[in-house]
Amino acid sequence: MGYTSWSSDAYSHLKSSYSGKSADQIFSSGMNAAMNPNGLVFRESRDSDAHPNSLAIAVFLDVTGSMGQIPEMLIRHKLGSLMDTLLAHGVEDPQVMFSAIGDHHTDRAPLQMGQFESGTDELNECLSKVYLEGGGGGQNMESYLLAWLVAGRHTSIDCYEKRGHKGFLFTIGDEKSWDSIAADRLKDLMGYAQTDPITDAQVLAQAQRMYHVFHIHINETGYKDNPDIIGYWKKLLGERALILDNHMAVAELIASTVAVINGANLDKVAAEFDAATANSVKNALMKVHTGVLKVGGDSGVVRL
Repeated sequence: MGYTSWSSDAYSHLKSSYSGKSADQIFSSGMNAAMNPNGLVFRESRDSDAHPNSLAIAVFLDVTGSMGQIPEMLIRHKLGSLMDTLLAHGVEDPQVMFSAIGDHHTDRAPLQMGQFESGTDELNECLSKVYLEGGGGGQNMESYLLAWLVAGRHTSIDCYEKRGHKGFLFTIGDEKSWDSIAADRLKDLMGYAQTDPITDAQVLAQAQRMYHVFHIHINETGYKDNPDIIGYWKKLLGERALILDNHMAVAELIASTVAVINGANLDKVAAEFDAATANSVKNALMKVHTGVLKVGGDSGVVRL
């Protein structure tokens, strides 16, 4: 996937078409068949004549409770900021996959899998196929480990397989991950004939083989500054746990992280944002270990 190209003008036209529409009119009313992970083999990010240096960027959106506002914000306002920032700062051929996460204990659609796309219409369509279920189990945990499972076992990405360059994986939400999923539930969700239970640490390690794995913790809900939740992510991901105080800056934070790790300077990237967004992005990334992220100077991240 990912053979077409991004156009800011085309997105502006699409964005204007959402004016006056409700979220129910924009997004799927249930699990879209194209997003159903049952029987999934691979989602692919491939090089092409149009995109010879593809870079896989997997974005897994929490669609439980109030987190559903983030997919809506992205499609209405910020998809352009995501792609324009990437392209303006050295990421020549981004291929973004929008997917969704819920709670495998309670939700009908705890995992929805998009496709890696580069073009305006395709990215918009992938995002609009998401079902904003709005569930969740109310136990301070969602099934973010499903993102690591499918990334590590069910994606095939040329940036890693051809060039040895890891892709990027972002989960976004305001709770912890469940630490395990039983074998029977995996069979139901994924269509596996036989499988063992999984743990968060196990599938995270598998995903990290091919991806730089980050979690963006939205630190503005009822769990703001919750030491249990933030401590969980810091213990699991260290400097790759990004604490964001403004959900409206999600797109810019994703793009800035990818751009800086690929050599851009954070100050220069953030200078293109409004003041509030720039502050939120820089605050989230300034907490990254200085051996991984350098804010000053002519270059950004050189190793992870």
